[in-house]
Amino acid sequence: MATQDIVQKLWNLCDVLRDDGINYSDYVTELVLLLFIKMEHENAESGILQAHKLPDYARWPELTSRSGLNLLNHYRETLLKLSQSPDRLISAIYADAQTSLKEPRHLEQLVKSLDGIDWFSARQDGLGDLYEGLLEKNASETKSGAGQYFTPRPLIDAIVQLMQPQPGETVQDPAAGTAGFLIAADRYIKDHTNDLYDLTQKQIKFQRNNAFLGMELVGSTRRLALMNCLLHGMEGDDEGVVHVGNTLGQAGAALPKNAHLMLSNPPFGTAKGGGGPTRDDLTFATSNKQLAFLQHIVRHLRDGGRAAVVLPDNVLFEAGVGADVRRDLMDKCSLHTILRLPTGIFYAQGVKTNVLFFEKVSQAATGSTSAVWVYDMRANAPKFGKRTPLTDAHFADFIAAYGTDPNGKAERQDQGEQGRFRRFSREWIASERGDSLDIAWLKDDNAEDAADLPEPAVLARVAVDELNAAVAELEAILAELGEVQ
Repeated sequence: MATQDIVQKLWNLCDVLRDDGINYSDYVTELVLLLFIKMEHENAESGILQAHKLPDYARWPELTSRSGLNLLNHYRETLLKLSQSPDRLISAIYADAQTSLKEPRHLEQLVKSLDGIDWFSARQDGLGDLYEGLLEKNASETKSGAGQYFTPRPLIDAIVQLMQPQPGETVQDPAAGTAGFLIAADRYIKDHTNDLYDLTQKQIKFQRNNAFLGMELVGSTRRLALMNCLLHGMEGDDEGVVHVGNTLGQAGAALPKNAHLMLSNPPFGTAKGGGGPTRDDLTFATSNKQLAFLQHIVRHLRDGGRAAVVLPDNVLFEAGVGADVRRDLMDKCSLHTILRLPTGIFYAQGVKTNVLFFEKVSQAATGSTSAVWVYDMRANAPKFGKRTPLTDAHFADFIAAYGTDPNGKAERQDQGEQGRFRRFSREWIASERGDSLDIAWLKDDNAEDAADLPEPAVLARVAVDELNAAVAELEAILAELGEVQ
């Protein structure tokens, strides 16, 4: 049975949960609380894990040996005990965990169904990949609302392939979601080190416990990230690979400022929670979350560090503070490449997005960007969605044009006005575009209509951000004139 078949079988179990009154948003959380116990058992029994991570009372045979109300009561008690475990990682995974199941027969059916899956086949592909497939399935179901936490796998893989993470490097994602970027970076390193066997024991320990760090605001999403990482052999520190906290608050300010590599897709559009930035260490105060995340990423990169960040169009053209942040970015970093992404590739968002690739020179540097290369993958692109899914093949031309140097220093070819890849000097961007990086030149035959526009809430958010920027500029002028009350 292929991984995708097992994922579909697991997803079908959600029908059992629905019969117990559990809605879409709780499907995966409810299922994975149980699924993680089963996967931990399979990993330990097969030798993938050196020892069981879960205590005796929480292991899979303790569930399969019970039935009826005895099973349900034991499971409820197990979740409570795990949330209070002295093992900080286990307690973090099961923090505030409780089952919404009310019918003992439904839990018994889930246990039997999970026990009946061909776990040998699942182990061949890796239980972590199976789990990740379930998260992707959840994200593709727009009713679940999980799309805001899930970056399409082909996009992540293309970015990681270009950034080339290396053993011994620290990789940070300040908006980790379900840890897709961190896991892809770990997989890339394992693929290039014979599954870490080419490394020394000291290097292996670093990769498992210190190489990767993320932060996630939403507790239930962080739970999925911790499970995902652990099933991929990434343990992190005592709090796991992904810490819980607000990157735009003091928790984010406390993150290490020496990352070799930043990979991130900060929340945009209608993402909920967290309010505006509350930290006071950013160069430019702003209510725009994406502009604040971008400043965090630059600040927490080490000199010579590199980054790839997914950001919406308004970050490229917003005036006021937006222009200040872009100029600051191009001073402190070499912003060498922008990828204009197609619309429709994010399950729960209609907003247009880009990937910014840059290398930090230093926090005090000026004039670090000499030119920006822009690749337009958006104009005349297919209408991506369930009928036309985004695949690795769609990024092949961009990867070839980008070149083999992660910092964009390989020889490149300007493809001219009819091509998708062009070079724009820093001087031209300043004089002709007023430091706007929203640069397009190809005629798009797929003219937009109302159906292609972002959701009203996204458009409203962009409008509010622009109005706030305009008000801030006017207040600055009044302050200079001594007219502030």
